[in-house]
Amino acid sequence: MNPEGVEVAECGPSEAPPPALDWRFSQVFGERAAGEDVQEVDIISAIEFDKTGEHLATGDRGGRVVLFEKADINNNINNIRENEERREMERQDYTSNRHLEFRYKTEFQSHEPEFDYLKSLEIEEKINKIRWCQTTNNALFLLSTNDKTIKFWKVQEKKAKRVSVMSMDSANQNGGSSSNSLPNGGSVSSLRFPTVASQEANTVARCRRVYAHAHDYHINSISNNSDGETFISADDLRINLWNLEISNQSFNIVDVKPTNMEDLTEVITCAEFHPTQCYTLAYSSSKGSIRLLDLRQSALLDNHSKLFEEHETAGARSFFTEIIASISDIKFAKNGRHILSRDYMTLKLWDINMDSGPVATFPVHEHLRPRLCDLYENDSIFDKFECCISGNGNRIATGSYSNLFRVFGCQTGSNEALTLEASRNPMRRLIQNAARPARSSVLTRVRRGGESPNAESNGNNSFDFSTKLLHLAWHPTENSIACAAANSLYMYYA
Repeated sequence: MNPEGVEVAECGPSEAPPPALDWRFSQVFGERAAGEDVQEVDIISAIEFDKTGEHLATGDRGGRVVLFEKADINNNINNIRENEERREMERQDYTSNRHLEFRYKTEFQSHEPEFDYLKSLEIEEKINKIRWCQTTNNALFLLSTNDKTIKFWKVQEKKAKRVSVMSMDSANQNGGSSSNSLPNGGSVSSLRFPTVASQEANTVARCRRVYAHAHDYHINSISNNSDGETFISADDLRINLWNLEISNQSFNIVDVKPTNMEDLTEVITCAEFHPTQCYTLAYSSSKGSIRLLDLRQSALLDNHSKLFEEHETAGARSFFTEIIASISDIKFAKNGRHILSRDYMTLKLWDINMDSGPVATFPVHEHLRPRLCDLYENDSIFDKFECCISGNGNRIATGSYSNLFRVFGCQTGSNEALTLEASRNPMRRLIQNAARPARSSVLTRVRRGGESPNAESNGNNSFDFSTKLLHLAWHPTENSIACAAANSLYMYYA
C-alpha cells in the first residue's frame, strides 16, 4: 500500500525501483573549527561537476574559483595494503569503500569588485555560476560569471624550463692568451650546448575572453550549448546568445521587458540549454512557469513552443502565493526528457512531452507554511535553493535550512525520501519519511492527504535560517553529491 502524501506520477522506467541508498561521508574541504567565524568572501556561491566527473569547480563570494580533480584512490589502497592482508579481507567478505575522492588542483581569482560610474553601482565579485566547457588538448575550459561580466578561462599544466648546465672548460681562464679565448676565459673548443631541464608542472589559469556590457540587470544563469560553440546568459528580463569565440557581440533571443516597466508582472529566474538538442532551451519565471523555446522558430523568441505551469487551486491564493511559486533553479535530466524545478516549497519534475502539469511533486518546505510571515520578515522566503538530478535520472536532491539537504527517489513505486545533514555524520539528523508521497495518475494528479505529520519530526521550530544549504551538485555518473555549507565543501557517496 502506498503511503499518503503529495501526488507523484510516473517519472521513470516501469521496472521495480532500486533500494534506498545508504549515504556516507566522503570528505570535506575548508572545514572550520568550532566557534570559528566564517569570512563573507569565503562562502561558496557556486558548484559544478564537469561532464566526465573528473573535475569539480567551486566559486565563492570573494570572486575566486577553486578546482578539484579526482584522486586515484585505488592505487592508494593497493599501496597501503599488502597482498596477504587484502586476500584475508576478501576471505572475510570485507569490502573496501572504493568511492570517489577528490583533491585540490588549483585556484585563481576570476572576478574583482568593480564600480559602474555611469549607474553609480557597485558590482560584487561574487561568482554566480560556473559552467564547464569542452576539454581540448589536455586543457580545461570553463565559464564563470558575476552579476555583470562573464569570463572564459583556460586551465592547463605548464612545465617551467630552465637552463641547468652552461659549463665550459676554463683552461685559459687565468689570463690565457689563446687566440680562441672568450671574454669569460673559456675557449671555443670547450664550448658546449646548454642543458635545459624541465621543472615541476604548475597549473596555470588564463582568461581567454571577457563577455561584458551585455546585461542591464544581474546575470542569474549561464548555460553551455551541446554544439560546443555557443552559450546563453540570462538576467531578469533578457536572455543573450553568445559564441565562445566572439566576446564583443551577442544576440538577444528573449526579451520580456515591457514598454512600460509598471506593466512588468514576472521576471526570468533561470535559463538552461537542452543537454543534446542544440536548438532547445528552457527558462523559468518568478510566476512558477517554465517555457520551452526552439531556436529554429525565429531570431527573437517572443513565443514559446511549450509552457509548463501548475494551475492554482481555487481559493488557495494568499499574499505569499507568487513569492513561494517563484522558481529558483531548473535542471534538465541527462536524457533531456524531464526538467527538474525548485520553488521555495517543493521540487517538481516535468515531462517535456506533457505540459498539463508536473508528473511528480516532492515536498521540501511544506512544514514551513505556517511560518511564512516570519520568513518574509527576515527575507528567508527569498532564498534561492538549487536542485540537482542524478546521472541515471532515478533520484533528485535539493538543499534546505540548518545545512540539511533532501534526497528523493523518483522512479515509479519508490518510497525513498531522506533528509541528511552537511556534516561528517550525515545521518545525525536523518529523517526518513515513512509516509512518502502517494503516486497517482498523471491525468488526475489529485492530492491524497497532506504532508506526513512525521516529516521534519526533529522539530519544526528548530531550524536555523542563518545556515542554509543553497548549492549542491550530483556527480554525472556516480552516486556522489557535493554540497556547500557556508565556506565548507562536503562530499558524500552511496
